[in-house]
Amino acid sequence: MRSIRWRARAGIAALAALFMVVAAAPAATVPDGFVDGIYVRVPSDTTAMQFAPDGRLFIAQQSGKLRVVQNGTLLATPFLTVPVSSSGERGLLGVAFDPNFATNRFVYVYYTAKTPTIHNRLSRFTANGNVAVSGSQVVLLDLNSLSSATNHNGGAIHFGNDGKLFVAVGDNAKGSNSQTKTNLLGKILRLNRDGTIPTDNPFFGQASGVNRAIWAMGLRNPFTTAFQRSTGRLFINDVGEVKWEEINVGSRGGNYGWPIVEGKSGDTRFKNPLFAYAHSGSVCAITGGAFYESDAFPTQYRGQYFFADFCAGWIRRLNPATAAVTSFATGINSPVDLKVGPDGALYYLARGAGYVGRIRHTAAEFPAIELQPVSRTVGVGQSAIFSVGATGSAPLSYQWRRNATAITGATGASYTRTNVKLADSGAFFDVVVRNAFGAAPSETAQLTVLQNAVPAARITQPVSGTSYAAGTVINYAGTGNDLEDGALPASAFTWWVDLHHNSHTHPHVLPQTGAKTGSFTIPTQGETSANVFYRIHLRVRDSVGLTRSVIRDIRPRKVTVTLATNPDGLQLRLDGQPIATPHSFVGVVGIERTLEAVSPQGPSWTFSSWSDDGAPIHTISTPSANKTYTARFVAQSASSTAIGNRTPYEGESGTAKVR
Repeated sequence: MRSIRWRARAGIAALAALFMVVAAAPAATVPDGFVDGIYVRVPSDTTAMQFAPDGRLFIAQQSGKLRVVQNGTLLATPFLTVPVSSSGERGLLGVAFDPNFATNRFVYVYYTAKTPTIHNRLSRFTANGNVAVSGSQVVLLDLNSLSSATNHNGGAIHFGNDGKLFVAVGDNAKGSNSQTKTNLLGKILRLNRDGTIPTDNPFFGQASGVNRAIWAMGLRNPFTTAFQRSTGRLFINDVGEVKWEEINVGSRGGNYGWPIVEGKSGDTRFKNPLFAYAHSGSVCAITGGAFYESDAFPTQYRGQYFFADFCAGWIRRLNPATAAVTSFATGINSPVDLKVGPDGALYYLARGAGYVGRIRHTAAEFPAIELQPVSRTVGVGQSAIFSVGATGSAPLSYQWRRNATAITGATGASYTRTNVKLADSGAFFDVVVRNAFGAAPSETAQLTVLQNAVPAARITQPVSGTSYAAGTVINYAGTGNDLEDGALPASAFTWWVDLHHNSHTHPHVLPQTGAKTGSFTIPTQGETSANVFYRIHLRVRDSVGLTRSVIRDIRPRKVTVTLATNPDGLQLRLDGQPIATPHSFVGVVGIERTLEAVSPQGPSWTFSSWSDDGAPIHTISTPSANKTYTARFVAQSASSTAIGNRTPYEGESGTAKVR
């Protein structure tokens, strides 16, 4: 996501119980007349959500659990749990309900299966109340085996107005997948409810086998999509590389150009996005979309399209008729999905903070406490954070109290008690929330301070200063000791690993508890940026619940690669994208890159050979030392119509199509 980048970019703790302190969740900033609040707390490895026709909210977790929220409460027992590969951006990624759910109880999920190879899968389950019927799984479609790249899986699944199931699939971090009809990657697929392929699909007569399911192509990572029920129109949110995030109008047989173009272009072979916004500052990935077709918001919102950015933490709205975009909400921690609920409120899934938020419209609303402060247990010298979630007409004000006495300066949605002492133990904390219409006091939360020492944690492997190349197996190990408990057992250890890219993160290894050692492999495919590093996290917990966390960063080994042509100045493609030569880039050693010599070029140049003797299109492993790769061309007669040795992308003008 650059992958969805949960960017991905996301908080990666899978179980809130692993943490001593839950992240504070201040209200988002919303327009006058709207209020934002926490609807329900959820685990922070969430990826998608969908309302069932009966009003329940289903939440997908990357770890493979599908959870049910009923009447505002997250049920403890999962609806289902599927075995998934959850590294990087893999896992349980999408959920949809059959149009006839009221009678057939069918629930559809999209997830990364582990056997017989790692691949994404579409399956159907039958519901029995709040759990799936045991043994009811029907596998509808197994997609192509995945490479070592763990990003660009897509995952959005929705039924269209025609009753067909539309599945959004990423390119598995290989752009050329998006421009071929010989696999399902980088596409929108269209299927019947039973997994068979509609004969009216646009490429039914051109593709073969399961590839006949292709409905549109040329996409990079369509992580979220949305249908406008009043029109049947499909919007596709495609996460970009380094330039543009796209909102595309779904078109039967459409080609959206990736990796040949990104954003809007003048190339008539490809569909331009309805709207594209550029990367700048913290903006990084479009990760949510929902059409507003309720009457609960003012009339000017009806028919508008809401979309979110993962890193920027905002929600904006687009007018589909004019493509004009206006701001709506800011201050959301890593949103990954948007939905309009049965009550007409706009719900967002804040992965980074572990909750579902709800934005409602109201002319005048008294303050109300939706998330009460939670009692804390900490050790002497630690900090304790108390948080509250409140709704009501803006602006809201907060005043925290200790034993019913106001705390000077404690006027935010959260309050941190630092460097706690034994004398603080037993104190009660609450908050009074006010607006122009009234006041609402919260419940009290008790602070317990233990004399027990906070445990010590140390990462012993890899050692500080360790560097890596792609393909390297990284072994990690650590120690944990406690003054009262002594050496802590393996059950006290929790590890996880993040890939840091620019100013955001991707989960690489989700939290794993129960081992003092482990390992992971640096992928050779996927993120091609050199502005990356991996951060290994260790958290140890003693017998009374006190924790200590430590990290260890490992940095990549980098080189400069130069791409050139002979004669100078001809065009090449790097990972499917056009580049002018000479072109130099910094890369991580061992990362695979695809080089392509475009041939023919102009009136006279035909590809002859690469300096490394590679094929016209070939994959290199970024070398361990600076290196230049030169594509050699020879002159041909002006009357020649040969296209040299190049294998063109399907659909390119002036070239034969490859089936």
